[in-house]
Amino acid sequence: MNASNRSAHLYALPSSTEAARTVTPLLTLPHARKLGTSIRATAQVFHDPVSVALLERVQMVAPSDANVVIIGATGTGKELIARHVHELSSRRGGPFVAVNCGAFSENLAESELFGHEKGAFTGAIAHKAGWFEAANGGTLFLDEIGDLPLAIQVKLLRVLQEREVVRLGSRRSIPIDVRIIAATNVRLQDAVAAGHFRQDLYYRLQVVQLTIPRLRERPEDILPLAYHFLDEYRQRLGYGARGIDAEGERKLRSHDWPGNIRELENAIHHALLICQDEQLRAEHFHLSHVERLGTAQPVVGSHADDPLQALEQVLQSLFNQSQAGLFEKIEDTVFRTAFEFCERNQVQAARLLDISRNVLRARLIRTGQISALK
Repeated sequence: MNASNRSAHLYALPSSTEAARTVTPLLTLPHARKLGTSIRATAQVFHDPVSVALLERVQMVAPSDANVVIIGATGTGKELIARHVHELSSRRGGPFVAVNCGAFSENLAESELFGHEKGAFTGAIAHKAGWFEAANGGTLFLDEIGDLPLAIQVKLLRVLQEREVVRLGSRRSIPIDVRIIAATNVRLQDAVAAGHFRQDLYYRLQVVQLTIPRLRERPEDILPLAYHFLDEYRQRLGYGARGIDAEGERKLRSHDWPGNIRELENAIHHALLICQDEQLRAEHFHLSHVERLGTAQPVVGSHADDPLQALEQVLQSLFNQSQAGLFEKIEDTVFRTAFEFCERNQVQAARLLDISRNVLRARLIRTGQISALK
C-alpha cells in the first residue's frame, strides 16, 4: 500500500533504437528506485499502436470524475495507468492512495479501508483513519478488487452510494469525496456469474473500463521499454553508455514475456550485472523457457494434437455415467489439478485459472486441499 501524493510522470523517451525513432511517451512510478523486489511494473511506454490507443482513451476519460476499472495481468502497469488518470483529472492536487485488496484478511480489510476507533477490537489502542479518509479529495486506487471478501464488498458498495464512511467501532458517519479506480487481473463478469463478486458493486464501479494488453500483445513497446530500463539500471550501477546488439534485440522481441513489463525489467537488470562490455548480447538475457504459465504437455492418444478434443471425449464418458453432482466434481478436479500443477502455489494457480486467490482458496479449503489456517 502506498499513500503517496505523487503521480506517475509522463515524458518523452529518448530515441535509442529503430523501434523508437519517434517521440515515445513514457510513464514511470515516482518511487521506482525503491521497488527493487516489487512485482509491479515501474514503467510504461506508448509506442505500439495498441498502447497509443490506450493512452488516447485514458486522456478522454481521465478529466471526468467517473469510477474506472482497469483490467490487466500482473506486471502490465495497472497502477501506472491509474496514477496517470489521477494526474489528468481535477483531483491531481489531492492525494493518490494505492491499496492492494489482496494483501489483508476480511477483518483487517474493514479496518484498513474504513478505519477504526480506539477499543474497536483487541489491539486497537488508538483511533485510526482508513484509506478512504486518507484519499479524501483525491483518488483511491483499489488494486486486485476481485480479492475483496463479499462482506467487505457490501460495505464498499454502501460507501460508494452514501459517499460517507463509518469507522469500525463508531456510529458517526464521515463524509468523503473520493474517486475510485479499481484494478483486477481477472474478468469481474465471470466472478459475478460465479457469485464471487456482487453485481451491484460491479455496475457501480464499471463506469469506465480500461484494458491493458499483455506485453506480448504490443510488441513495439518491448525495445523502447528495454532501453529505458537499460539506461535506468546502468545509472544505478554507475556504468557508462551501454547498448543492445542486433541479436539481443531479436531475442527480446521474440520472447513471450509471461511476466510482462516486470519480467523485462528484471531481464535487463540481470544482463547488465553479468555483461563485461558495452553491448548486451543474446547470451546475457536469461529468459524463461516456459513461455506461458499452464502450457500443457502433449496428450498421449488419438487426440495428442488437440487436448480440448481429448477433454471433450472424457466429458462425454462422464456424462454417460450420469453421476450425481457431476459439475461440482468436475470443478473440484479443475481446482485441485491447477493447484498441484502450480506446485501448490495459490497465487500462480489462481492466475492460471484467471480467478481471484480468495475464490481458489475457498474452494481448496472446502475440498480439504488446504487448511483454513493457512
